[in-house]
Amino acid sequence: MATRDVKSEITGSVWKIVKQPGDAVEEDDALMILESMKMEIPVLAEAKGKVAQICVRENEPVTEGQVVAVLDV
Repeated sequence: MATRDVKSEITGSVWKIVKQPGDAVEEDDALMILESMKMEIPVLAEAKGKVAQICVRENEPVTEGQVVAVLDV
């Protein structure tokens, strides 16, 4: 099974983690919600598969391009 890194498109902080390792996801399902400048931006699954790893915790800062999750696809 191949893996795919999911990266943050913004600099901000993790507001809420929606999916956990082992959860099945469809393409465009929200994995987590990031907060930046009082806006909530979802991080979406880029493909159908299963969450292999969540690489961040709630309230943790993230930078643009940082890997925040790994999917088994």
